[in-house]
Amino acid sequence: MGAAMRRIHVGNALSAFGLGFTVPFLYVYVAQVRGLGSMTAGIVLAVFAVAALVVLPFAGRAIVRRGPLPVLLTALLTASLGALSLGLANSATTVLLSAAALGAGQAVMSPALATMIVDCSSADTRSRAFATQFFLQNLGLGVGGLIGGHIVDTSRASSFTLLFSIEAAMFLLLVVIMSTVRLPHAPKVEGAPQTKGGSWKQLLGNRAMVQLSVLGFVLFFACYGQFESGLSAYGVEAAGISTSALGTAMAANTAMIVVAQFAVLKFVERRKRSRVIAAVGLIWAVAWLTAGYAGLGHGSQTMATAAFISTYALFGLGESMLSPTIAPLVADLAPSGMAGQYNSAFALVKQLALAVGPAVGGPMGASLHGPYIVTFLLFSLGITYLAIRLGRQLTPVQNQPSLARSRVVAQGGATPEPVRAGA
Repeated sequence: MGAAMRRIHVGNALSAFGLGFTVPFLYVYVAQVRGLGSMTAGIVLAVFAVAALVVLPFAGRAIVRRGPLPVLLTALLTASLGALSLGLANSATTVLLSAAALGAGQAVMSPALATMIVDCSSADTRSRAFATQFFLQNLGLGVGGLIGGHIVDTSRASSFTLLFSIEAAMFLLLVVIMSTVRLPHAPKVEGAPQTKGGSWKQLLGNRAMVQLSVLGFVLFFACYGQFESGLSAYGVEAAGISTSALGTAMAANTAMIVVAQFAVLKFVERRKRSRVIAAVGLIWAVAWLTAGYAGLGHGSQTMATAAFISTYALFGLGESMLSPTIAPLVADLAPSGMAGQYNSAFALVKQLALAVGPAVGGPMGASLHGPYIVTFLLFSLGITYLAIRLGRQLTPVQNQPSLARSRVVAQGGATPEPVRAGA
């Protein structure tokens, strides 16, 4: 791992830390601490998501034209300004504008950092780099939420001002760190189409990318879009899960990712990506069946709680298999120079799924327990079907990058060295 990649991973961890540090407390801060009411708090959360949807289509083109680093630095400064002003805001207007700036800045960080990972990695090292990114993001989210929860005090507005001020300072520190990154020119994966320009029309003309985007929407809709909405509502209403058990289930998800991430990496690297994603669909189908037992199985409360916690752990196993698979595939499908636009497009798909998922799953999970489980069981099986179909659109090397390395060895050539970045 070169010096540039180490700094990029620091950026990933700290940006995730900032997200976990403040976002879980936004509702309480706006509704109770600033006394603006639940309606305004709900609008703030919506603005946070809408701001991401607005800026992501433009972020990709900016990354292609200006490079990922200037875009990342701009996003960090915007997020810092939004965080600081949010901590000082005391009216609905200033809160909404601050939340929009913070949401927009944090949304752009993701594709910019992902593009920097692409630039600092080769086809051989990319899966491991994105697995490390996912590991650090989850670690940052967990640690951020833990520390932030110990800082805030709903009886003292100053504690929230301190919280957002720390986040703003952290983003400024990241500006300094990321300014030292020197990006090399990474080689493209064999078989990726070469296209001039950076228009959305060209992206939509890439059938494999379109199919991957549809698959990505289903993945995020059926998993991440349900974690804190439909699935938690289902657990409380159908399975009688306590709030402490719900917290344990979320911790089990993170713990599974931390434990399994690098354990499954070698297994994933040697398999076809489409088959790995198809396997994740089957694992998540088992997870939804387990959730069905928790709420509809008429077992003891202990068994229901254990089944519900196991559901989140199974989701974590699937996530650890996806992290070294999906993001590198997006990069390998991108024509030369267009990784930023492809990463931004996929981030937009993810954001749409995370917006639609709670809106659909929340009411179903709370009241339509049987149909909820059946619906998302079918979505999980749909992931398997879409993954197999996607595999037919990929070149052999895009589907299994290890083949390129095997061919070089078989022909007696030198094993390609991974690209190393200078300080």
